[in-house]
Amino acid sequence: MILAYSQLALSMALVGANVAVAKLLAESLPVAMILGLRCALALVVLWPLARAMDGRIALDRRMLWNLALQAAFGTVLYNVALLAGLRLTTALEAGLILATLPAVVAAGGALWLRESLPARQWLAVALAAFGMGALVLARVAAEGHGSAFGNLLVFAGVCGEAMYVLLAKRIAGRAPVVTATLWMQAFSLLMLVPLCLPVLGAASALASPAVSGLLVFHSLTTSVLCLLLWYAGLKGAPAGVAGVFTAFLPATAAAVAVGVLGEPFTAVHGAGFVLLMCSLLLATWPARRN
Repeated sequence: MILAYSQLALSMALVGANVAVAKLLAESLPVAMILGLRCALALVVLWPLARAMDGRIALDRRMLWNLALQAAFGTVLYNVALLAGLRLTTALEAGLILATLPAVVAAGGALWLRESLPARQWLAVALAAFGMGALVLARVAAEGHGSAFGNLLVFAGVCGEAMYVLLAKRIAGRAPVVTATLWMQAFSLLMLVPLCLPVLGAASALASPAVSGLLVFHSLTTSVLCLLLWYAGLKGAPAGVAGVFTAFLPATAAAVAVGVLGEPFTAVHGAGFVLLMCSLLLATWPARRN
């Protein structure tokens, strides 16, 4: 059990740390190039991995269509909005805004899939809205490191990721995880190629070992290692508990942004952090069984 919990925590901690990595990359490379190269590197690793773990990689047309939509929302929209937002706002605030994901998924499930939500889930949605609102309003009223528009771009990415989660519910358990991820990365790369062609000249930045090293780390952790750790942890953790470990994402993002990037942590950030963490835990804490 300790191993499973460690795998879940490490997976989310790596996702959180990659918020700061993505911000550093966005300062050196165009967003489209970061995403295109990330997908290409992930495909190089996922192809033999899928063949070894899942055997065949063929999927039916309906599942492929669903995976293409997941790629559009969960890879392209989420990452383009996140990276574009990180050019304008701080890694700290972006990490905190990502904590709204469980509440946005809950609201989307109620509005789109007509799922019934208990009162605590609606409270989680309200707390997430207040936390998000606090960060945006603070940026409107203040000058300095953050950006209200940047925060809104990151939240648009959260909405794209929420759509990805809701679409994934439609094929849950019907496709091997690594194979499904392989197809998603392939669809994502096809969508990104037209955006990458106009900025090919920026590839000269990859001559820097620091930039190319960060890109390889970002690609293999977010698209491969985090996935494998998360699903390995799900096999050993009790049902419903895994969602609680998503709290490691904003916590790690905040720690890396403040400790490594030197971004300031103010009282507004503290208030937003408390509201968003309460929202996250309310949305993901396992329901009490009779």
